[in-house]
Amino acid sequence: MKDEAKDIATPLTEAQAGPEGEAATKPLASKAPAKKKRTRSSKAKGADANAALEARIGHSFTDPNLLMQAITHVSALKSGRKRGDSYQRLEFLGDHVLGLVVSDMLYHTFPNADEGELSKRLAELVRKESCADVAKSLGLLDDIKLGSVGPSADARLRKSVLGDICEAVIGAVFLDGGYAAAAEFVRRNWTERMHKPRRPLRDPKTVLQEWAQGKGLPTPVYREVERTGPHHDPQFRVAVDLPGLAPAEGIGGSKRAAEKVAASVMIEREGVGGGNDG
Repeated sequence: MKDEAKDIATPLTEAQAGPEGEAATKPLASKAPAKKKRTRSSKAKGADANAALEARIGHSFTDPNLLMQAITHVSALKSGRKRGDSYQRLEFLGDHVLGLVVSDMLYHTFPNADEGELSKRLAELVRKESCADVAKSLGLLDDIKLGSVGPSADARLRKSVLGDICEAVIGAVFLDGGYAAAAEFVRRNWTERMHKPRRPLRDPKTVLQEWAQGKGLPTPVYREVERTGPHHDPQFRVAVDLPGLAPAEGIGGSKRAAEKVAASVMIEREGVGGGNDG
């Protein structure tokens, strides 16, 4: 019995021994490093994922928050955050940066093309489907941050916003690295598409008319707004009208050329793209 009592008393004495319960604190000290190790591992994985995403995009972000915002859908925002914290504002910016860079590319690549042809090429290259194709080629589909929307809705939503996410990434690159970085991103991903259109280019007036008919709208109406310049070298400004839509205007050396430009402007603005869009 004495031996058993001694065995029982021994750990109690050891737990109380030492300055300020030294033995009692040892188990706590042994657990702390393991917890820190797991935290570092999680951060390391996140850093690796970001680095891989930047590598696919081809831009190393000084402000990684811009990239995260570019791939964040509204549904993923925590309560209290503004819609502007999602990709939407960056999409607006990226859309216009894309249009400028592609316009510059077209202008220098096709020196003999008139404004009508340039407008047709531009409308084809900046349409949502083209942006979505670029996003797919970069593997951005699985990077989109969504909230809890359900498995089936998740897949549909990712596909529907893929083109918008691509434009948002362009906006993020522009803000982080300036015009040169954004232009490089666009050239790298759009040059081949520019030389090999997805489908034959079509007259924008025909495209617009077919789209209007598909929407149950009447035939677009073109009207001369202004004629300027000398008689031998006139410039025409023409507007195209469709019910329920704001007029779109174009300028050309002939009424026909101005009408094509006006149709292209409306096509681009409404996201028509080839007459096959809903």
